[in-house]
Amino acid sequence: MGLLSVLRRLKNSPEQEVRILLLGLDNAGKTTILKQLASEDISHITPTQGFNIKSVQSQGFKLNVWDIGGQRKIRPYWRNYFENTDLLIFVIDSSDRKRFDETAQELAELLDEEKLSMVPLLIFANKQDMMMAATAAENAESLNLHTIRDRIWQIQPCSALTAEGVQDGMVWLCRNIPTRKK
Repeated sequence: MGLLSVLRRLKNSPEQEVRILLLGLDNAGKTTILKQLASEDISHITPTQGFNIKSVQSQGFKLNVWDIGGQRKIRPYWRNYFENTDLLIFVIDSSDRKRFDETAQELAELLDEEKLSMVPLLIFANKQDMMMAATAAENAESLNLHTIRDRIWQIQPCSALTAEGVQDGMVWLCRNIPTRKK
């Protein structure tokens, strides 16, 4: 059965919902991306102190997106949300080069989590609209993405403020929704 047949079958199933976990360090742009996906106003965004949940329609799928705060004190609680995750989005601030090592460490720890094994990964290399932003290739190198062997992944340059690249990332995600539910 081809990919289009699988997508058509999933689209025609009204109960088909997808659980997406949206993670990244604080100030990476997670909530702004989520608001862009939901076509909401992005002019007043405050740091996420806990989590936001939004259901977004994309490519014929109902995507339940869990946006979890990225402050250092909140990160240990991320693991409480790993269960039944179908797709993982990790957002990085491409302009914050001082935190690249910290970002790489957090992503590596996520990828080692048993409950997230084999879960497709989309990395949004955010803030590409900023002059000092690292390219997607530079981000991929700093995150050691070339070493990922246990899942499919994609790095997508984007700007949460302008929405450039965000829909391209969502198209990739929808093409890689697992066909089996846990």
